[in-house]
Amino acid sequence: MKKIILGLVIMFAVAGTSLVFAQPAAVAKVEVGNKICPVSGEKVGEMGEIITYEYNGKIYNLCCEACLKDFGKNPEKFSKIAEDEVAASQAAK
Repeated sequence: MKKIILGLVIMFAVAGTSLVFAQPAAVAKVEVGNKICPVSGEKVGEMGEIITYEYNGKIYNLCCEACLKDFGKNPEKFSKIAEDEVAASQAAK
């Protein structure tokens, strides 16, 4: 009986330590760099401090708290708008 308990303790100890090392590495966040709010179409920073929203490891700039709420309701739509804006501005350079 002692051998069974000792075996279980060792098994759980080994399993526990392997789980600690199996954690995924932190994903680096990428600043998208959009200058236009994808929700309102306004320039970010003109209505006060720039508001940011992180989605899929990317940080998007918004013009206000109200847009933050709307972005959160449909981040896929608004993230595409922001990325399209950045791509268009880079292509114009």
